[in-house]
Amino acid sequence: MARENHGDNPNIALLIDSDNASHQGIDPVLTALAELGTVNIRRAYGNWRKQSLKGWVDILHKYGIEPQQQFDLTRGKNATDMKITIDAMDLLYSRRVDGFGIMSSDSDFMPVAMRIRQDGLPVYGFGAAKTPDGFKQACTRFIDVDALIKAEKAQHSDNGKSSSDGVIDDELIALLADAYTASKRDDRGYASLSAVGQRAGNRSSFDARNYGFSTLSEMFEAAPNFTTERRDNGQIFVKRVR
Repeated sequence: MARENHGDNPNIALLIDSDNASHQGIDPVLTALAELGTVNIRRAYGNWRKQSLKGWVDILHKYGIEPQQQFDLTRGKNATDMKITIDAMDLLYSRRVDGFGIMSSDSDFMPVAMRIRQDGLPVYGFGAAKTPDGFKQACTRFIDVDALIKAEKAQHSDNGKSSSDGVIDDELIALLADAYTASKRDDRGYASLSAVGQRAGNRSSFDARNYGFSTLSEMFEAAPNFTTERRDNGQIFVKRVR
């Protein structure tokens, strides 16, 4: 069965592992997923009898999130993970979804992310920095939720003015340099920001927000080894200067 064509309005599903995700990150997570399309399917899974999930319970209706009750019937067995996996596969085979977001820091979702990508669909992972690399690399893009929360708070500080606590380290400089070198450059040595970002994005854990920057252009403007140039058509180009 062919996948439905949603044109300019892709249909995105967000599946939330409430036991392994902070409710404080829901706003920036939904904002990040807007890059893929409209998040029409929003489901959160957990045993809602747990006091530890009260933060999620309090915001479910506010954000139009459908709660999925999972009882802890057997100690050591996670029914939530199994239900999320089943629902993800059902949605994948329904051919009605154009992309996924999985909000969890659990490495058990690595096979799910890999299977979704094999069908050619993007899957964004949202979790803590300590999330195992297996799940991070299985996602099309993995974003540190704590960094998202911090960036959002920064944008609302200083009387609404944006501020950045971005960190540029040697590892990031090397990654940006490799992406720049792999990109086509004009006779002045400039490469399209979008092309450089696309190549850097081949490492799924790369996202400007993971480093404390709201945008890729903001990151390059802060990087000491690069200069940026906005041209008449509005496009941004970058050049390595040393």
